Amino acid sequence: MARRPLLRGDTLPLLRRLWREWLSPHRATLAVVLVLIAIVGAATGLYPALIKAAFDAFDAKDQRALAYGPLVVIVVTSVRGFALFGQTILTNRVVTRVEADMQGALYAHLIEADMAQLGRESAASFTQRFTTDFAFIKEALTRISTVLLRDIAMLIALVIALVWMDPVLTLVAGITVPFVAGPIGRVGKKLRHVSTNTQEQMGLMASLISESLQGARIAKTYSLEGYLKGRASDALDEVRRLKMKAANARGRLDPLLEIGGGFAVAAVLVIVGQRVMSGEKTVGDFTGYVAALLLAAQPARALGTLNAILQEAAAALTRYFALLDEHPTIREAPDAVPLRVTQGEITFENLRFRYREDAPALEGIDLTVRAGSTTALVGRSGSGKSSLLNLVPRLYDVTDGRVLIDGQDIRGVTIGSLRAAVSVVSQEVVLFDDTIAANIGFGRPGASRTEIEAAAEAAAAHGFVSRLSEGYDFRVGPAGGRLSGGERQRISLARAFLKDAPILLLDEATSALDSESEQLVQEALVRLMRGRTTLVIAHRLSTVRDAGQIAVMEAGRVIETGTHEALVAAGGTYARLHRLQLSDEPVPAAV
Repeated sequence: MARRPLLRGDTLPLLRRLWREWLSPHRATLAVVLVLIAIVGAATGLYPALIKAAFDAFDAKDQRALAYGPLVVIVVTSVRGFALFGQTILTNRVVTRVEADMQGALYAHLIEADMAQLGRESAASFTQRFTTDFAFIKEALTRISTVLLRDIAMLIALVIALVWMDPVLTLVAGITVPFVAGPIGRVGKKLRHVSTNTQEQMGLMASLISESLQGARIAKTYSLEGYLKGRASDALDEVRRLKMKAANARGRLDPLLEIGGGFAVAAVLVIVGQRVMSGEKTVGDFTGYVAALLLAAQPARALGTLNAILQEAAAALTRYFALLDEHPTIREAPDAVPLRVTQGEITFENLRFRYREDAPALEGIDLTVRAGSTTALVGRSGSGKSSLLNLVPRLYDVTDGRVLIDGQDIRGVTIGSLRAAVSVVSQEVVLFDDTIAANIGFGRPGASRTEIEAAAEAAAAHGFVSRLSEGYDFRVGPAGGRLSGGERQRISLARAFLKDAPILLLDEATSALDSESEQLVQEALVRLMRGRTTLVIAHRLSTVRDAGQIAVMEAGRVIETGTHEALVAAGGTYARLHRLQLSDEPVPAAV
């Protein structure tokens, strides 16, 4: 997994990258925000000066203060209020835009990611990145502009006012800062560690819930409700424990800031009180200075708690950038050329493949799928049939050897042209929550309604679609849940008919269907296979007896090849499997 060097766990490098890649395009808007923040800070700094001037005028019995004082206060507060409003609007505009852009980039990366990368985490865990992680990131982005910048500006203005009114007192008040800053930093580091663990645990929790709901039928059939509730309880309790650790760490900040502020105010009260009683200072000096000190306490506390938020966001950003920086292993060669399919012959040449270093899946495969013919792969479950199929459209790359189409190594052609030449129909039908027309139309974007209906007719789907109230505009629901298994499979076939690719991959396309649906789908498959180079995995040997070539696989190797009749006559593994399927004996594992 490739990562950029700056991801060392430091908050500042993360924020620099956030600025460079996502915030800098909005620098013009952010410049306006900075101007508004400066106005807010300046207006805040005027408050104690206005208070001091007013009390001094009252002591001097200046009647004009009653006329002009309130007017000046209204002007200053109005300017500050409008500046705050503008800052909030512009900040939200930038933050929501950046959030959407970052989420869009992550989604695009995951859609383009390798199957190996996507298989490392569950879909629910990836989905959680878009919710929980981005909640922390958005909160930090908002706070950086509304708290960090604004409160820094306010604090600077108020400190200037404090120094102007009394530099000695300001030095006394500032003595407490180093004593508070150290513990705040330590709390922040702990929060970052806890936040990382919490986000990962919440991903596991999301995965567990999704897995449980998807397997509800099995859970009820096998009375697994108690087991699943126990797993969920343990996972939820771990999330609760981590959240409590984070809450306890955050809870230490307020007492630290409160006590530190209390010491500062107490020291100032003692010194100012002595000066006022001795006549060295006026009540106006006292009131203005204490007002400025109390006003400065609010942004100081906000900045203290901001560190906790930044550390939680840093953990989320680290996860985000680490995932975004993973480069797919299946990449297009710089000199890749479009695939030219003249016949459609597929050759597996001395092929080896493994998912992990310790898990060989295919060993020494030499097999040719003749152009325009059907080659069936049979064998026990785990023998490598699906792995071999997945190598043709480069869902995975070979470890050694080559896959050739019409003599062209598929690693030397563009991925787009390769996948345009291949259609896949499997038992796991994927439909999107859209209309039937849209789901068929994915086979060839831009196809007309007439072409879509013709494809549905060829796939034996037009009849049932026409009977639906909305016809081809019927929404299939999430994962096609509003359709039966046979209807979903025929929509999938219609998509393959519309794509009209010269190479067809069939992965047990009828194994999960009832007899009536299977017959309809099988008839459509025969029409789809006609004239195409077809590589098919079959559960029942009766469905492939007419294949031009049958390859028997075992332990990642091809151990027999030939026609149905030749293999039965040879009396080998295929003949034994054939006898078992013809008898009443159960077939060991899946064939």
